[in-house]
Amino acid sequence: MTAPQGKVSAKKPKPAKPESRLAMVRRARRINRELAETYPYAHPELDFRNPFELLVATVLSAQTTDLRVNQTTPALFAAYPTPEDMAAAVPEELEELIRPTGFFRMKARSLLGLSQALRDEHGGKVPGRLEDLVKLPGVGRKTANVVLGNAFGVPGITVDTHFGRLVRRWKWTEQEDPEKVEAEICAIFPKSEWTMLSHRVVFHGRRICHARRPACGACPIAPLCPAYGEGETDPEKAVKLLKYEKGGRPGQRLSPPPDYPGLPAPPLGAGAAPEAQEP
Repeated sequence: MTAPQGKVSAKKPKPAKPESRLAMVRRARRINRELAETYPYAHPELDFRNPFELLVATVLSAQTTDLRVNQTTPALFAAYPTPEDMAAAVPEELEELIRPTGFFRMKARSLLGLSQALRDEHGGKVPGRLEDLVKLPGVGRKTANVVLGNAFGVPGITVDTHFGRLVRRWKWTEQEDPEKVEAEICAIFPKSEWTMLSHRVVFHGRRICHARRPACGACPIAPLCPAYGEGETDPEKAVKLLKYEKGGRPGQRLSPPPDYPGLPAPPLGAGAAPEAQEP
């Protein structure tokens, strides 16, 4: 039987075939390889010279930018270079030094508590085990993984705001809880990739794959991204959305690694921040 004249028989479009887990894992690993080529200089964006400084800086980074922390810590570490020094700090003086990072009273309590614990329970040294780190005041699993991965070379996934939203955007996981996200992403990649994967994803989230308006038209992994089109797809317009070194602006570190292709961040009080950023 033919369709009535003047009418076209429409075929119902077939629903997209769900991506298999194997296909997702292969796509995820391809994305990681592309990000490694895009950001061969990816690194922790907090300035630090030793495990204690990284621990303190990571605690301070909650609800603020790494840039603001990096602008604040030079004076802080000049005043309190060791856990013993910080453990003996006058709370009001410590609060004043870290005020620019926000939530300074709560953060000061954490810094005093963790410094005292390091002094009294760990011989003034930052422990290199996750189970010890998470017992310190103000230190959760995310902070512990940052310290382990970047101060001790212990592989770990750091699930911050950027990492969580990008891995969900890329359909690597649907989990919202950071520990569940960590577990699912760890199962996709070899352990040797965990720390650098964290840096690459965070770099991409801060520079190209923004929360509100991703620069899709300037994204190196666009063909692999199931969310392509959520942001600006016009290449010329997308380029204008790029941030930090990708946009020709200073980075977040006052003392970036030698291979970093961007400009150092300005110190506190040297002028306006290069651009407003998400934490």
